[in-house]
Amino acid sequence: MSSSTLAEAAVAPPPTAVARPRRTPGGRRWRRALSPLVLVLGWEAAARAGLLSAEKLPAPSAVLATGARLARDGTLTAHLVDSLTRAGLGLLIGGALALVLGAAAGLLRLGDDLVDPPVQMARMLPHLGLVPLLIIWVGIGESLKVTLVALGAFFPIYFNTYAGIRDIDERLVEAARTCGLGPAARLWHVVLPGALPALFLGLRLAIGAAWLSLVVGEQVNAQSGVGFLMMEAREFSQTDVVLLGLLIYALLGLVSDLALRIAERRMLTWRRGLRAT
Repeated sequence: MSSSTLAEAAVAPPPTAVARPRRTPGGRRWRRALSPLVLVLGWEAAARAGLLSAEKLPAPSAVLATGARLARDGTLTAHLVDSLTRAGLGLLIGGALALVLGAAAGLLRLGDDLVDPPVQMARMLPHLGLVPLLIIWVGIGESLKVTLVALGAFFPIYFNTYAGIRDIDERLVEAARTCGLGPAARLWHVVLPGALPALFLGLRLAIGAAWLSLVVGEQVNAQSGVGFLMMEAREFSQTDVVLLGLLIYALLGLVSDLALRIAERRMLTWRRGLRAT
């Protein structure tokens, strides 16, 4: 290679990176809503064409009309408030207990030795299979519903809290200690930020388990709630009301998961994970 060629290569500008087209969040939201919309429209078309029995699977429009009727007379609102109260109380109890025990097991060697083994044993038991035993222990009233929700929320939050703390790089803790940070400051500035991603994952899993537990709990001698509304509708073969209850549970889970995603993005602005292309 000649000296002139080397000189030209030396002064040549570096290659520029190819800019990727920016994708607007609005366009992505529409794309994510496309497949559910197609399924609902197909369901509606099949019902109107007579391919689906109205007694077995009524059209979405009929389900929505039933929901509007129950909302107007106040029936749906009263049942929904009772279900939200049970879910919120169970999540609060189970989540708080899981946070305390998960932090104790993750931070303290004594806590790990005393707390983690029985929790590991208990997680092998399906908590919904404990309904007969819980009926004997707490009865068939509100305590049963709240206890089921608390059990469903406990294990995801506990294990993700424990794993989030144990996955923190120990060198960061040592660096914080070297910089003069005390135990409380290390917890606040190192441990908590490091464990937050796992904690948010645990919360999302816990909310899903909580709604599943509530569905089962509200079908055991309940006098109110969305699950009770579905059981009462089953007795009278009101399929539209049953589907309405399932739709409400699905929307509650979707809205709660969306709220957690928004909170996670705002609280973890420092975290840059891999994004889908």
